[in-house]
Amino acid sequence: MFEKLTPRMDKVIKLSQQIARDYEQDYVGTEHLLLAILKEGTGVGTAILHAHEIDWSRAKTVVDRLIQDSLQDTWVFGRLPGTPHFRNVMAAAIEEARQLESKVVCTEHLLIALAREEGSVAHAALVQLGLRAGIIRADITKRLEAGDDLCGADAMAGE
Repeated sequence: MFEKLTPRMDKVIKLSQQIARDYEQDYVGTEHLLLAILKEGTGVGTAILHAHEIDWSRAKTVVDRLIQDSLQDTWVFGRLPGTPHFRNVMAAAIEEARQLESKVVCTEHLLIALAREEGSVAHAALVQLGLRAGIIRADITKRLEAGDDLCGADAMAGE
């Protein structure tokens, strides 16, 4: 499934794993992907988040609160690496890339997928931060119409 990821996306996946370890969690969830987009810092996904005044600190504060709330509400049994939401988001990111006629999956596709995955921590964080899938898709469409090369050099490296 991951053969179409750009080098930037590969880095985001690796950063999400490190962020999960930093949280001392034994799974990678959507919240880790969201924070990894910001930590990587160079993709269109990051640019869209920054355009909506969402930076690492603000996103991390919301994610921390949501994680704390979920730990208080539920008993967490041993989760496997890559939660079901994580797997759904990766599949949705690939589908978003196809719909936007991209040959590779980039951070903007991942960001839309995160915003679409209802019930996930990343979705809840994005809602609290005021960002929804439709807004992200509109931002991407504007960039495409303006002739922006969304994945840019990263897409060329992924081919």
